[in-house]
This record gives sequence, C-alpha cells and structure tokens, in this order.
Amino acid sequence: MTVIGVISDTHGLLRPEAIEALRGVRKIIHAGDVGEPKVLRELEKVAPVVAVRGNVDGAWANHIPTSQVVEVDDVSIYVLHILEELDLKPEAAGFSAVVYGHSHQPKVEQKNGVLYFNPGSAGARRFRLPVSIGKLTVTRGRLSAQIIELDVR
Repeated sequence: MTVIGVISDTHGLLRPEAIEALRGVRKIIHAGDVGEPKVLRELEKVAPVVAVRGNVDGAWANHIPTSQVVEVDDVSIYVLHILEELDLKPEAAGFSAVVYGHSHQPKVEQKNGVLYFNPGSAGARRFRLPVSIGKLTVTRGRLSAQIIELDVR
C-alpha cells in the first residue's frame, strides 16, 4: 500500500494543519497555484514533491511544467491544474487517475474507469468552501481517494 498526499491552491499559504495531515505519505502531488517557492521547499521536508504550475503562479514558476505524469506502483496519474485544459482521453492513454485543482472545490468522481480527483484548496478559505487536502491510496494496482477537511478555525 502506498499513500500519496495531494494538495492544491495553496496560493503561498502552507498551513501547519496541511503539513500535519500529509505526514507519513510517500509522495506529494501539488496540483498548482503554489504561490511561492517556499511552499514546495516546505513540502519537500515531508516527502518528495511533484508539482504543476497553476494559472496564477508567476515567473518564478516558469520551470514548473503545466502537466506531469506520476507513476506509483504500476498506477499512472495525470496531473494538471485546470481540468478544462485536459487535452487527452485519460482512459485511452492508460491513466488510472487525473488530479487537478483550480476550482477550490474538493471532488472525487469516476468517469470511464478513471478517477478524477480535486483535493480542494489548502490555502486561504474562499467563499464557504472547505480548506482541504487529499490522499490517494494505491493498493495492488487500485486507487482510492480521500478528501481531508482541515480544521483551521
């Protein structure tokens, strides 16, 4: 069993509650709108990080790709920030999951045998949406997803 932490839309704010919730994961995926390089440096202290550039990440993030492929235990995960910019059919390309952010709305959905996963926003609260992260668990080639709402009163 391998657990992957998934975080998105930090916008420069990496909360201690997010760090604590990610402890013990083998890898972290940041699905964009990182905000500042220090966010990635702090996440790297928890586990290796794979990140994509979000639409509000500035020039500092030009070296970060807009999409990435993550391979974990024979499972392929496609990562991008804005789901509407997905330019391939994940099921045809052999992906088990698509991880994305941008909307700040946590979502777990299955379509055509592919898991679509948005961990929500871990940065500043937006509207009345929860502050959350996610976890993906890979067990014998199967993926399961969990949204974790952070208690950030």
